[in-house]
Amino acid sequence: MEAKTIPEVVLNSGHKMPNLGFGTGTVPLPPSHVLIPAFIEAIKVGYRHFDTAAYYGSEESLGQAIAQALDQGLIKSRSELFVTSKLWCTDAHPGLVLPALKNILPLDMKGTWEDMEQCYKLGLAKSIGVSNFGVKKLSQLLQNAIITPAVNQVEMNAAWKQENLRKLCKERGIHVTAWSPLGANGAVWGSLAVMDSPILKDIAYKSGKSMAQVALRWIIEEGATPIVKSFNSERMKQNLQIFDWELSESDSEKIKQIPQHRGFKGERFVSEFGPYKTPEDLWE
Repeated sequence: MEAKTIPEVVLNSGHKMPNLGFGTGTVPLPPSHVLIPAFIEAIKVGYRHFDTAAYYGSEESLGQAIAQALDQGLIKSRSELFVTSKLWCTDAHPGLVLPALKNILPLDMKGTWEDMEQCYKLGLAKSIGVSNFGVKKLSQLLQNAIITPAVNQVEMNAAWKQENLRKLCKERGIHVTAWSPLGANGAVWGSLAVMDSPILKDIAYKSGKSMAQVALRWIIEEGATPIVKSFNSERMKQNLQIFDWELSESDSEKIKQIPQHRGFKGERFVSEFGPYKTPEDLWE
């Protein structure tokens, strides 16, 4: 089976990143004997960009899958893959950053980013970026950053377009990657705003595509990189089939009319005793 070739984007670090990523975080997390074959299948069908985090609990299984893929000759070297991981909030303090990355705010955002920059300078990461930074936090970071983040990974889909944030990212040369590109309707906090959209249903019917393909194609045409997740081989393949066609201008205009709805509110991360006392504080 010939693997599908995914187009790449060039980050401000100069490194190339496949323009479609495979997400590895799911709740509940399946056991390794389920995860490893799924990750190997993803490599077989063409995925070369994997998104993980220590918090997800999938890093070890992904590492084992990559080792097996090398043994099976599915890839020739580790350098063929682009793996995104994340420094979790509990490690986001000066002095903890380097140990956390070697093992893969009121936070001191400035000090934390300085340690991230040090990781980049030491070659521990080919590119460094941020996740879930809104306009306010990203602007604060950019005031002190010597190295501009290469990526900002945020919730983004046709029902949560993040237009103001994406405008700032574009101005500063920061590439946006989109988690929850289909609304995560299977998650506890997920939303049906994307996959129940009559506008997307109509476009999918007329174009002979699935709703997921239309939603993912819209993200690609907006200049962002979607992070998809499926352990079903056929859906893995379908999600790759978004690069050889385009939305019509009228369809793009219709998608602009979809009502906006943030899926993940982030209530679990706010506290009257913490740095973020309301969801509004958390996101902006």
